[in-house]
Amino acid sequence: MERVGNVVAIIGMDLDSNSYIFDDVLVDPGTGRHLDYFFENLKEANIKIEDINKIVNTHCHFDHIGADEYLQKEYGLEVYMHELDADAVKRADGEETVASHFGSKVPDIDVSVIHENDKFNDFKVIHTPGHTHGGICLYDGKSLITGDTVFSDGSFGRSDFKTGSTEDMKNSLNRLSKLDVENVFTGHGPYIVGNGSASVKLSSDNANKWY
Repeated sequence: MERVGNVVAIIGMDLDSNSYIFDDVLVDPGTGRHLDYFFENLKEANIKIEDINKIVNTHCHFDHIGADEYLQKEYGLEVYMHELDADAVKRADGEETVASHFGSKVPDIDVSVIHENDKFNDFKVIHTPGHTHGGICLYDGKSLITGDTVFSDGSFGRSDFKTGSTEDMKNSLNRLSKLDVENVFTGHGPYIVGNGSASVKLSSDNANKWY
């Protein structure tokens, strides 16, 4: 666990996504298979689960949303997702959510849909299709929470999933590369503190070079 400005970052265990917390918002709580680890990190950050009211999912894949069901049923957290990916959850589509790849069922949750330019406190929703057609990033003018769109070392998300698109991924990365970014909070692996714009641009350049 680390605090970077107003964001608490929790690196995911095993196949879990990274999780991020700002204000009363939790982004991508992971599969739900390592909740003890998650709660230990909350305690270390001096955050009570009761202080969190909302879950925002960057996309519908199980490694990001699996814990939603437990957290909603036990603590009443509201769950938000882009409308295109929320539809897969509502249909319990195990392939589109990749829950079937994890040998799990799609979380049984009530999902509120979000759209481009919606805001969660200082963070604005940016629709970034490519990894899935309903993928989003969150941006507050300084920090960018990218889900599985941008990773460190110039890498970026796969686009070979059911609703993925290489062209959409390239377009989303190109759009993000024009932002002024200091910190990049990635969906998996190390996040980037400082000079985030250069990292996002490298990912965009690589996508255009390789595809």
